[in-house]
Amino acid sequence: MSETWIETARQQVAAADLTPQQEEIGRVERIGDGIALISGLPSVRLSEVLVFDKGQRGFAHVLEHDRIGCVLLDETGGIEAGDIVRGTGEVLRVPIGPGLLGRIVDPLGRPLDGGAPVEAEAHEPIERPAPGIMERDLVTEPVQTGLLVVDALFALGRGQRELIVGDRTTGKTSVAVDTVIAQKASDLICVYIAVGQKSSTVARLIAAIREHGAPERCIFVVAGGADAPGLQWVAPFAGFTMAEYFRDRGQHALVVVDDLTKHAATHREIALLTGQPPGREAFPGDIFYLHARLLERAGKMSAAKGGGSLTALPIAETEAGNLSAYIPTNLISITDGQIVLDAMLFHEGQKPAVDVGTSVSRVGGKTQAPALRHASGTLRLDYAQFLELESFTRFGGMSDARVKAQLARGARMRSLLTQPRFATLRLVDEVALTVALKEGVLDTLAPAAVASFRHALPAWLDQQAAAVVEEVQRSHALSDTAQTSLLVVLRHLAEQHA
Repeated sequence: MSETWIETARQQVAAADLTPQQEEIGRVERIGDGIALISGLPSVRLSEVLVFDKGQRGFAHVLEHDRIGCVLLDETGGIEAGDIVRGTGEVLRVPIGPGLLGRIVDPLGRPLDGGAPVEAEAHEPIERPAPGIMERDLVTEPVQTGLLVVDALFALGRGQRELIVGDRTTGKTSVAVDTVIAQKASDLICVYIAVGQKSSTVARLIAAIREHGAPERCIFVVAGGADAPGLQWVAPFAGFTMAEYFRDRGQHALVVVDDLTKHAATHREIALLTGQPPGREAFPGDIFYLHARLLERAGKMSAAKGGGSLTALPIAETEAGNLSAYIPTNLISITDGQIVLDAMLFHEGQKPAVDVGTSVSRVGGKTQAPALRHASGTLRLDYAQFLELESFTRFGGMSDARVKAQLARGARMRSLLTQPRFATLRLVDEVALTVALKEGVLDTLAPAAVASFRHALPAWLDQQAAAVVEEVQRSHALSDTAQTSLLVVLRHLAEQHA
């Protein structure tokens, strides 16, 4: 028995490669605040994953002639100066595939919902090139947000990048969440990316989507405020890679990034800790490129590339309504329009608190459903004129009957555009409301009664105008005959709420 063991050992020794082998290692020079400065590893590439002796991972963010600035993706506990670091030769990758649907994960694809590990179809790099111009197509299909003020005045298209911007606590996240909830009846796959948000806030919005939306077609990528800066930095790129899986297969995806202001602050923190020179507002010089290369990944693909789309709704926070600050102006110049939320409107009770004067969609009516485009008509212009007229009448009374009628109509318009949370509207509901306003059906209602009229409308249409509902939902158009029938039904409903 012992001779057999000795013979086996001899064979193993004879087969062993005892020639000298070269291994590149680095050593930690300094560690703190989620950043490790490393010497050695001369062959490391930018964004390469590095592994520490105690199992933590990070990626090379800054390469200098004598050191590497490594951003950690795990807690720094246990890492000390002098510890050995090894390169992996791989860039950071995240899991992709339908196994992510309905899951809450961190930016590396690790589950946060207590479930089993994600069943990934493959792993793709978080940094992927944006589609070229010849690979794209025109943005022509609408994204229904379920919010009348957005769909009627600032229509969004599949493949568009629309910035949601406003002060703190003005309802930016609410607009994004309502948009996700409105996809319950659509074919859009939604990816919600939380960057630097409080855990309680993220938990509430996920619960709202689970209650009112279709969570089985959503992916939640969460990098909380208490997580490592590296995870917060990686989160938007990881979420886009997860969404691109569906886009590349001819499907349609919607990505919400909440929010890029905190992402920019994380990038600034990492840049300053790694010794990069600061620029305006202490941000590094590549801050514009950082967000441009991220948001350029959104778009509508050509038929040769499958015809899928990736729509982006990034969120940015302003201070005291200052849209000319560095990060908001950068994002406004990158995106295809912005929905601006006003703090004064929010505190006056108008929600969503969309500022009609400064909001814009640079795609606009090209993507709007024909029925809604025809019905909304001059709605935005009429509402802007009402707001201007209202500001003048505050200085004194107006006895002119025409002015009084315009103010009364404007008040009903404002009530119509005010919409509670989680009460998203179907396309046919939005068309019916705008037709009712345009044709004077709401003129018999007090402004306070408009809300009850809007609340009762969906069930009333399903009961009294099923043919019109089916036509609008199928063709997105409203024929003259259908509009005549719709007006009769709307007037009957208005009589009940007068």
